[in-house]
Parts: sequence; structure tokens; C-alpha cells
Amino acid sequence: MKPRVVVSWSTGKDAAWCLHALRATGEAEVIGLFTTVTLAFRRVSVHGTRVDVLKAQANRLGLPIWAVDIPYPCNNGDYEAAMAEAVNGLVEEWAPTHVAFGDLFLEDVRTYREERLAPTPLDPLFPLWGRDTGALADEMLAEGLEAVIVAAQQESGAGPFVGRRWDAQTLGLLPTHIDPCGENGEFHTCVVGGPGFEPLPYELGETVERDGTRFCDLFIQEK
Repeated sequence: MKPRVVVSWSTGKDAAWCLHALRATGEAEVIGLFTTVTLAFRRVSVHGTRVDVLKAQANRLGLPIWAVDIPYPCNNGDYEAAMAEAVNGLVEEWAPTHVAFGDLFLEDVRTYREERLAPTPLDPLFPLWGRDTGALADEMLAEGLEAVIVAAQQESGAGPFVGRRWDAQTLGLLPTHIDPCGENGEFHTCVVGGPGFEPLPYELGETVERDGTRFCDLFIQEK
């Protein structure tokens, strides 16, 4: 039997490419998306993506969403309690065997995920792990992934790139200390098209700064 996989879904490019990689091999059955939503803002945590954009992505991918509501601010204890409850419900209702993550090279993040899943029936998968991020970015763009930078750390120097398409031109302008995939948290994206993903018609809204991060609002204009 193929592994039954839920993909940890941030709405961004790495999560989307993780899903694409799993589907391309055909070695796993992807059964849904797993994400966190910050209740105070009704947006996907960290990336700041609107919930309706999240739902539109899921509709185009043909996958259900398991959303975990977390408070703002959210301390580590609250986060882990919410995730533990969510995993229990997920296992009971969807019966997955694995959770797939789009992480690339941060060892501490991978270790944390492995440790949190160890007491559960779920095993972690890291389909993109260890890939050269420059080569991976080129591959994503060559195969048609479309994304917009919707959040960026001011401290990293990526703030001015919020609202831009994550494309070859933008990659050429990024300071050399910024990872092309933003793996160190310099920036985050929202996917608006790509392989197996009908493009989302979108518009950009206002840009705000919160907790040292610039966010550019993105909303869809469905027909």
C-alpha cells in the first residue's frame, strides 16, 4: 500500500514543490493539506495569506485542508498543544501515515519536526531535503511555478522585495546573503500557479509591517 501523506502547507513555493515532487513520483497518495491559521487575523500563520486564498489553492489542487487554529501571540506551549490535538484528530479522521515538509537544509527545524512526530503514528517526509537552493529555484521557475513574495524580514534586507513576483528577475536582484528560496526565513511566498495548478487571478493590496516583518496583502479575483 502507498503511504497516505498530508503535506504541511504554508501556501508558499516550497510546500507546493514538495507536493509536486510527491505527485511526480507516484510513490505516495497525497490525501490533504495540513496548515495553521492565526485566529486573530484569519490568515495562514507566518505567510499572512488570506484563508480564502488558501481555500482557492486547495480547490485547484483537489485536496482538502486540515487547518489548525492558533492564537496571536502564540507561545510554544500553546502551539504544541494545538498541534498535538490536531494530529490526534487528523489521525482519527483521515488515517494518514506520513506528513511531508518542504524543508531544505535547516537541521534544527527538521529535528524539531521529527521529535514532535515521534510519539505519534505519523512519520515525517522531506522530499526536497539537501537540494541546492539555487538549482532548486531555477528548477521551480523552469517548470512554471508562479509565486509572489508576501512577507519578508526587514532585518534580512528582503523587505523591499515584498509584493514582487518570485522570478528570475527578482532572484537576480536579491542581495547575495539572502537564500534564493528564503530558507533562512528571509522571505515567504504565496503560490499563484504552477504544475498541476490552474493560475489564481490575484491583486495586491496594502503593505504593512508587524513584528519586524513586512506583509503585502494578496487577494484573489475569481470569475
